[in-house]
Amino acid sequence: MTEAIETPVSRRLASVKNIVIVLSGKGGVGKSSSSVQLALSLLALNPTNRVGLLDLDITGPSLPRMVGLDDPTATVHQSSAGWVPVYVDQERRLGVMSIGFLLKDRGDSVVWRGPKKDGMIRQFLSEVRWGELDYLVVDTPPGTSDEHISLLTHLHPLFTPTLFKPTTPTSILISTPQTTALNDTIKSLSFTRKLSLPVMGLVENMAGYACPCCGEISDTFGRGGGEDLATREGVGFLGRVPIDTVLVGLLDAVSKGELKGQGVIEAQAQAQVEVDQQHQSGSAAESSIQTNGNGSGDDQNGDGNQSAPGPAFPLLDRYLETTSAKVWRTIAEKLLEKIESRKVDIRRRLEGQGE
Repeated sequence: MTEAIETPVSRRLASVKNIVIVLSGKGGVGKSSSSVQLALSLLALNPTNRVGLLDLDITGPSLPRMVGLDDPTATVHQSSAGWVPVYVDQERRLGVMSIGFLLKDRGDSVVWRGPKKDGMIRQFLSEVRWGELDYLVVDTPPGTSDEHISLLTHLHPLFTPTLFKPTTPTSILISTPQTTALNDTIKSLSFTRKLSLPVMGLVENMAGYACPCCGEISDTFGRGGGEDLATREGVGFLGRVPIDTVLVGLLDAVSKGELKGQGVIEAQAQAQVEVDQQHQSGSAAESSIQTNGNGSGDDQNGDGNQSAPGPAFPLLDRYLETTSAKVWRTIAEKLLEKIESRKVDIRRRLEGQGE
């Protein structure tokens, strides 16, 4: 039996039960939004699940914007145990790490060559303090570039399963039904086979548009191409996702800051506390007494009239109201079934080798 190799990356990710890499051969097929929906669907399947979202699209990070964390106040903090991801919800069930959090100006471009990208990816994999995670969803850039090679190189030690952890990183492919996207998806599939990255299935995104007025479905980009490709290449077909105008509206609202992630809320609250403390230190003692000694006013903690706290996970609550949530729930269930079945097969093989 081959012994597992230990590296800083393998040690850091030892507490992550499952790693799912999201791939697409072509840009613009909805890969990043699919990564977010997969993460939310995994959270919805079990109230105890904890999920991490890792944005490896170094030159075009978009995950912070899609989960309500596209704000200068949402930053990564350094602890003695490593970088702390930015959390979307109060219970810290969904953590996000992206180079977008490290830019001084969120509009700055990232003009890096391969070696610098490799160093950043190594840091993300070895220095982020995820804690115990049920799933780590890795959003990658389109195509097969430096980021993909660096990712799989650093994850290489995790491709040696053990009886204690009979699994390895897996992937899913995102495509639209149109021929151009499917041709590029074939190249991504070839990449996974050359590097022995298991593919759990293909998702056909933007497969039809349901008119919000009459309900008639129009196959804007064609239909069935993804399923045909999956059947032809022997890859599981996970599902077909139509264009959902309600989801589009939700993501637009999140991007505009109308639905903020917990990381932004906490940072803004902390900033307000600091302002209040500065105001309080310069106030007279009588003024401090009138404000209950905390300089926070009537709408803060300390008086009995404060408003009730908001929902713990507004993004997830709003997402579950969309049609896409129902479709992606089925996709997530199929994906987990395949992952668990693969674990059983790996365990049997390892036990057979030990006899």
